[in-house]
Amino acid sequence: MSSSPQAPTRARTADADTRPSLTVLSGFWPAATFAVARALLAADTSLLLVRHDLTGIRDGVVRRVVRSGTGIVEDEQVALRHGCVSCTLREDVLPTLVRLARSHPNQDLVLMLPEVVEPEAVAAACAHCLVDGAPITDLLRVDSYVTVLDAEHLLDGLASTDDLTTLGIQAADDDHRALADVIVRQIEYADTLVLWGRSRDGEFDTSRLAVLLQRMAPWATHLRVDDDLVDAGALTRQLRHTHRHRPETPGVLARGLQGYTLGTHEPEPDCGVVSAVFRARRPFHPQRLHDVLEDVNAEMIRSRGHLWLASQPDTVIAWEFAGGGLAMGSLGHWLVSLPEDRWEHVEDQRRLAAALDWDPYYGDRHQHLVFIGLDADPVDLHRILAGCLLTDAELADGEEIWRTYPDPFTGCFPLVAEELTDTDTEGARPA
Repeated sequence: MSSSPQAPTRARTADADTRPSLTVLSGFWPAATFAVARALLAADTSLLLVRHDLTGIRDGVVRRVVRSGTGIVEDEQVALRHGCVSCTLREDVLPTLVRLARSHPNQDLVLMLPEVVEPEAVAAACAHCLVDGAPITDLLRVDSYVTVLDAEHLLDGLASTDDLTTLGIQAADDDHRALADVIVRQIEYADTLVLWGRSRDGEFDTSRLAVLLQRMAPWATHLRVDDDLVDAGALTRQLRHTHRHRPETPGVLARGLQGYTLGTHEPEPDCGVVSAVFRARRPFHPQRLHDVLEDVNAEMIRSRGHLWLASQPDTVIAWEFAGGGLAMGSLGHWLVSLPEDRWEHVEDQRRLAAALDWDPYYGDRHQHLVFIGLDADPVDLHRILAGCLLTDAELADGEEIWRTYPDPFTGCFPLVAEELTDTDTEGARPA
């Protein structure tokens, strides 16, 4: 086995920032998201709100509206070379933000995303797409990613088994995302969550939704807003100039690998919500794990994390469940399976997390899964998953024997020949 990687060092510097700030609003229910945007405009009439209507995107046309607290500043139809969300971001959203930052240097911006756009896609575009040869962050400071959830519809959305194509709201012809996947990704990437309004089933259910959101995104700041009485000034102070966005924070599938919080272990129900964390060093037996995939997610709204299989000991396997569907995919190599001269190409935070938790036999390999559901039994869940781990006798057989196990997942998680960074990974796929 390889030795533990050395922990990297990184200097941090304070930044006195005078750039206009950008707040990104996302949410699957536009009425609630726009209500928050209107409250921000009411509190600061100089604020500029940018919205894009994607109704005609598959025909290569989007509508862009820019407004301030005093009225509409722009309302234009925009023709795109290709009808897709990524083209809209590159060809119009980012250039519009840059143009407004230059023409209104003393005015902050709010970008309200269409309901099917995930905030992580915007963050990736901000980080990697250049406008006039430079990143938009040269002119703008991305202050916060805020996701607004409508309390009346949230639970139905999370439990939905529909996909965007079935609903007729896909962002491109090849957009096969599930509705629940979009919602959970909007929740999990945000640094601030706003639960808007009340559940139609009363205060207990509204409180249950608040607990559910806390369990799904324990790293975020959580706000509840009664839509009958909105204090625009107070909401503005809670949502703007917060400096909450941390661009170095990885997406949810890489959080656990890089040592960030992946979830909280709260096995006692709170308003019926249970959150259970399963961690283990031993590998899963591929067939036994495959046999329980349906059982372990039966009562869950969301599960996520990463694991390793005895039959594929080189591969970090991603796990994410939402809306009745489980996706699994390759997140690349475990460090212990890489030659040490390639560790330097791996994300610093990943190496640091591995160094802090290195095992002399398993290296950095481990199981780390989080399950969040209503009225679930965490004891039974742990019993089922622990029963899928290798027994003492199987463990003693060694890695060469493990690789020969019958494996229903064979071919599902390919490893690229030359892996340069943790971000060079295969996407998750249905199991």
